[in-house]
Amino acid sequence: MKSNPVTNRQLRSILCLDDFELKARKFLPRPIFGYVAGAAETNASLAQNRASFQDYSFLTTTMVDVSKRSQSVTLFGKVYAAPFGIAPMGLSALMAYRGDLVLARAADRARIPMIMSGTSLIRLEDVARESLSPWFQAYLPGEEAQIIALIDRVRNAGFETLVITVDTPVQANRENNVRTGFSTPLRPTLRLAWDGISHPSWLCGTFLRTLVKHGMPHFENNYATRGAPILSPNVVRDISDRGHLTWEHMRLIRRIWQGPLVIKGILNKDDAAIACNLGVDGIIVSNHGGRQLDGSVPPLRVLSEIVDTAGQVPVMLDSGVRRGTDALKALALGAKMVFVGRPFGYAAAIAGEAGVSHAIKLLSDEIFRDMGMLGIHALDQMHPGRLVPMNELAAGIVNKAKADRGAINAVPNTNESRTFRHLDKSGIR
Repeated sequence: MKSNPVTNRQLRSILCLDDFELKARKFLPRPIFGYVAGAAETNASLAQNRASFQDYSFLTTTMVDVSKRSQSVTLFGKVYAAPFGIAPMGLSALMAYRGDLVLARAADRARIPMIMSGTSLIRLEDVARESLSPWFQAYLPGEEAQIIALIDRVRNAGFETLVITVDTPVQANRENNVRTGFSTPLRPTLRLAWDGISHPSWLCGTFLRTLVKHGMPHFENNYATRGAPILSPNVVRDISDRGHLTWEHMRLIRRIWQGPLVIKGILNKDDAAIACNLGVDGIIVSNHGGRQLDGSVPPLRVLSEIVDTAGQVPVMLDSGVRRGTDALKALALGAKMVFVGRPFGYAAAIAGEAGVSHAIKLLSDEIFRDMGMLGIHALDQMHPGRLVPMNELAAGIVNKAKADRGAINAVPNTNESRTFRHLDKSGIR
């Protein structure tokens, strides 16, 4: 039986990232799909992440030569082909056969970054060999000696960029997991068995294929040594021992990691200031896709103030990005790059590497097209003056960003300058 139900020809009917979710809902067993799609408690943050992008509309410029557009971006000395990457997703190998490898190969071919998750089921060394510029996202273990050993392992594997996720001090209240039958550890039940049997393409092409070729999946990368299998009761201990971690642990990591160091999960400008003072090389503003604290602020709404706080330290964003227009709005508010998670996981599940490549192309094509319609030929032309706020909260963010970064005075042509001056006099705040 084929491992993927969607052929290359059928991929043509998938026109945007959201379309992958509809296909994946049918392909994946209910517990696996629920784990990926769900968030914490009421899904309030999940919904608000998407809604926050509607706080802004674009102000376009016409009659500009946009025939030679480029969406490339330089970050940590690397040139990437697009301003987005693949966010870290745990348990990718339960969604798609060898899921982390599939994501890494597609990202490498497209010349975008892919962040490997510390809660993956494939050895980080195997994924590092698939990428020319690999990023690894670590969940720090409980003891200093274990942290040092894990960082040494990541370095020896060849990862260039280290991402430390800091918004998981305790386990989130994932009620949706319980309702859909997903548990950590994964517990064999009649319901789980039926969910697998009723999805034969996934059962044969992903799960059984993994068991036959690679054995029972383990959490491979929480420590310097192999972690517990997904059925082990020790899994909870292995992935939840982070409540004692403080900024001192980040100081330790900065001392022993010489490459680019990124901190992920920042929503507070005061935390951003501490991180920058400790010498981090990048910040990812994120609420974990709504999967941690329900009701936490959407990253887009605090992005601009964190950019201002970070100064020369590049700031990135994840959580809620689904369209090229979303990416461009984040860039206008100061993000250097955005990361997208769930849609790429769905794409890997239903069509493997071809699915991920198609998803990357869809988002890249949207950005390229949107740049032309906006009247820009390079991403550094995105600034707060390109946005019109749709409510008072967004207006305050745009006004402050304009004042802090001098966006109006940096407009590249006189027609644009005249437009912005007119709008400011008209009372758009």
